[in-house]
Amino acid sequence: MEEREITCCFSGHRPMKLPWGMRETDERCVAAKQWIAEQLEELYGLGYRHFICGMAIGCDTYFADEVLNLRNRYGDVKLDAAIPCADQASRWNNKQKLKYAELLEACDSIKIFQDHYTKDCMMRRNTYMVDRSSVLLACYNGRPGGTMSTLVYAKREGLAVRMLEL
Repeated sequence: MEEREITCCFSGHRPMKLPWGMRETDERCVAAKQWIAEQLEELYGLGYRHFICGMAIGCDTYFADEVLNLRNRYGDVKLDAAIPCADQASRWNNKQKLKYAELLEACDSIKIFQDHYTKDCMMRRNTYMVDRSSVLLACYNGRPGGTMSTLVYAKREGLAVRMLEL
């Protein structure tokens, strides 16, 4: 079986675009995390073992956490980080930076596209993830931006798309 056939990537919003913001105890956030966990469990049952995450704050972090929970249960799950730029976390607060470091430490591989942010580095990262996957999980608020662009690209490339509308 080709690696792409068992690979899933993720796209979702950062806290400023989420209806609950940074409040992870909000019932909508809890429900989004539960949806991600259920999707991952179902994909695991379908043979998916490889997951790629962009490692941003917000929904990417929820996805990475749930993939690691899946790996803790089953053992044969890989989490790869696709990082748009080495300074991705430079403006995050200390708590976010610590969580980021913890998640990176748990990843099976890390790909960094460039040293510093440029206007196209996020889409380069997203294209990379889509090009290596057969399914895209997305948490999407319906507005233009990186998640919408990733959804459009994934659909054009023929990926199965599973989306939670926020």
